[in-house]
Amino acid sequence: MVNPSNPPLALPPNDAPAFGPIDDGQPVSPAARLSLWDAVSLIVGIVVGSSIYRVSPVVFGNTSSPLAGLGIWLLGGVLSFIGALLYAELATTYPRCGGEYVYLSRAYGNWLGFLFAWSQLVIVQTASIGALAFVFADYARGLWKGSEGSLPWLAGGAVVVLTGFNLIGLRAGARVQNTLTVFKLVGLTALVIAGLALGTSDPWQPIAASNSSPSWSFAFILVMYAYGGWSDAGFVAAEVQNVSKNVPRALLGGLSLITVIYLLINLAYLRGLGVDGLVQSERPAADVLGLWLGPYGERVMSLLVMASALGGLNGLIFSTSRVHAMLGQDYRLFHALGGFSRRESPTVSLVAQCLITVLMLVSVGTTSGQTLWNQILQSFGLETIDWQYFGGGFNTLVAGSSPAFWLFFLLNAVGFLILRFTDRDRPRPFRVRFSPVISVIFAAVCGWMLYSSTTYAWKLLPFASVPILLGIPVYGLCLLYESADQRESKSQPQS
Repeated sequence: MVNPSNPPLALPPNDAPAFGPIDDGQPVSPAARLSLWDAVSLIVGIVVGSSIYRVSPVVFGNTSSPLAGLGIWLLGGVLSFIGALLYAELATTYPRCGGEYVYLSRAYGNWLGFLFAWSQLVIVQTASIGALAFVFADYARGLWKGSEGSLPWLAGGAVVVLTGFNLIGLRAGARVQNTLTVFKLVGLTALVIAGLALGTSDPWQPIAASNSSPSWSFAFILVMYAYGGWSDAGFVAAEVQNVSKNVPRALLGGLSLITVIYLLINLAYLRGLGVDGLVQSERPAADVLGLWLGPYGERVMSLLVMASALGGLNGLIFSTSRVHAMLGQDYRLFHALGGFSRRESPTVSLVAQCLITVLMLVSVGTTSGQTLWNQILQSFGLETIDWQYFGGGFNTLVAGSSPAFWLFFLLNAVGFLILRFTDRDRPRPFRVRFSPVISVIFAAVCGWMLYSSTTYAWKLLPFASVPILLGIPVYGLCLLYESADQRESKSQPQS
């Protein structure tokens, strides 16, 4: 319940975005200039990253039949669509940039909204940005035969360059996103055509490959991660034109499109390789494209993955920076983060996000950085981290921060019902029918993912949770700073 002594962040009474400075010197946030296509492009760009090129063999290897594997991909899309229904109502009811930052503050109090925004800045989203940058760098290095030591620098360069485009202005960031999304969709279309038109395998043939202990739950976890990121559209809700109509259209239409894409790609895998060939393939997209392009299939696939990674990377840079900016507009201690340029770019927020990500790339993505972290852990008597066990340095960081991601998702699903009760008189341009049932279903999915991610990364929790928990004393400092500032203002003589 909302604490009366800690009222939620101020929001407008209707559909008008809650922009505005915390004082007269603060630049105002941008107007609503993103079109429906911009919003859909953002969602598709973030969600369709690298997972679809990597996890399908594992998903089908942990199911009993090709139809069951496709059913898991469809189930993931349906459950994500259910969650998007809740976010569509929240985004149109509270049309301010920041997404969960706004919703959690309204439902539970400012402290939880602050902790969410803080966690996005110090580890959750900055780690996701770094992970996608590493995916891009890995494929770029393979394409140009670079050394393994070049990975962090290629990844850091991608983050810096895309941040630079977003610093130019809102439209520049949106154009980059749209271009990368179009390139990605063209490549995925070619992949689907190659598999369906040139493949000769029976896609419904039973699985013959030996798998003594298939795990439906593990396959489901991988699929849900492949659908992750659609909620980030709420971060930029207030910048979307006709927010009450276009945000629901973008969320629901974008997820429907992604679900169709995922089903068609997996069907192309099955048609091109057969289910046993798919299960045994390390790079199914390259193998399917090889049916059409022969030895050039590997290179084209690398370019496709690089474009997908860059699209997700730019989408995260673009959207997540708005969360930090809202934090800056609401808390004077972070005042610098809240400014927007004349071209509607959250300049300081973007730079801070870039610096933290690059620092992560150097400290976690390099062997020397990983060694230094283990030495620090040893000095405090803590267990060292097996960086390769989770698939590498940055995958380790993402795995460690995933429980926080799903915890906030779960709290938001419950918060949806809290706001329906505590804020029942607020106009809701988009209203979800059967909301208690929808909310419970989505909360159950988030709870399962929270349990699964926590079990998987249990040994990493002390390492990953410390940066997030530091947000609690920082929030206390924010309150002290606000109180001191108010006392100083009152002590000033009135003119």
